[in-house]
Amino acid sequence: MIEISAPGKLFISGEYAVVEPGHPAVIVAVDQFVTVTLEEAQDEGSIQSEQYRSIPVRWTRKNTELVLDIRENPFHYILAAIRLTEKYAQEQNASLTFYHLKVTSELDNANGRKYGLGSSGAVTVATVKALNEFYQLGLDNEKIFKLSALAHLAVQGNGSCGDIAASCYGGWIAFSTFDHPWVKEHLETLTLHELLNSHWPSLMIEPLPVPKQLRLLIGWTGSPASTSDLVDRVHRSKGDKELSYQSFLDESKACVTQMIHGFKTDDIRMIQTALRKNRALLLQLTDLTEVVIETPALKNLCDLAEQFGGAAKSSGAGGGDCGIVLFKQKSGILPLVSAWEKQAITPLPLHVYFYGGHTHEESKG
Repeated sequence: MIEISAPGKLFISGEYAVVEPGHPAVIVAVDQFVTVTLEEAQDEGSIQSEQYRSIPVRWTRKNTELVLDIRENPFHYILAAIRLTEKYAQEQNASLTFYHLKVTSELDNANGRKYGLGSSGAVTVATVKALNEFYQLGLDNEKIFKLSALAHLAVQGNGSCGDIAASCYGGWIAFSTFDHPWVKEHLETLTLHELLNSHWPSLMIEPLPVPKQLRLLIGWTGSPASTSDLVDRVHRSKGDKELSYQSFLDESKACVTQMIHGFKTDDIRMIQTALRKNRALLLQLTDLTEVVIETPALKNLCDLAEQFGGAAKSSGAGGGDCGIVLFKQKSGILPLVSAWEKQAITPLPLHVYFYGGHTHEESKG
């Protein structure tokens, strides 16, 4: 049996701008996981997930195509990952077979409510990694990212795929997305093998060194948000305000570039300054698009953090979900946790996850 886990993620900076090629973000992998187990089977396979009442979805093959035997299925990302990875496997002359695939997730709470930790990205990556091992394809991280990104975009249609990168690489990363039209165009004309071995314009995935005194604290407001819906709404709203939106993009790029420089020069104050600037930029984006990114609960979370010496902002698309706080020392963390709990904000006991079996203990909340 094969068992593969992929970590969830949180965006630290660069949200919304990151969907445009060449505009960077800083993203971190966290030690809550989606786990995929895969076991060889005969005659038919199954897909099972605790999130869907543990009812397996049955599938078989017609010729080489995977076919579900029910009308509707909730496993779009898993299926897209299977289809693309098996297409690649066929190009490598692997013989397709059957297997039972089971998914378990720590990226939701006990009631199944999402924390905003990128569960769809993590399950896509875990599925591709499990099949990479099952079919012995020898894919490296970059190719796993590219296959997972293709699967994700086939389902979601928008987004940067930064969550995919964090789940693939772990730790703190600087990321900018690829030229999506270029990739879609070449998907039609190249084999998957050729596409995965191509240079994808504008793509950047760079692991960042972490200042030893940097502390990350994460709070959850209890209201899940839909990333794809929020991104769609921002893009629909920007049309007649193109100059202002371009200004937002330019300022976001400068801000995140400053933050990346802070990581590389061990300058936590610079990182915090950039984080506060990014929060202000997202508030300007709300004024521009009328899409609420920092909800009242997230504003409360951030304002409380500032009172205790942290730099804070919403994480990801906003509209609910998580806020993140960066500290230079531990002293403000416990008082902030107490203040949050009085305001019904849940501190999440997450750590930064690095592949290789350790978490970054200095980044504890």
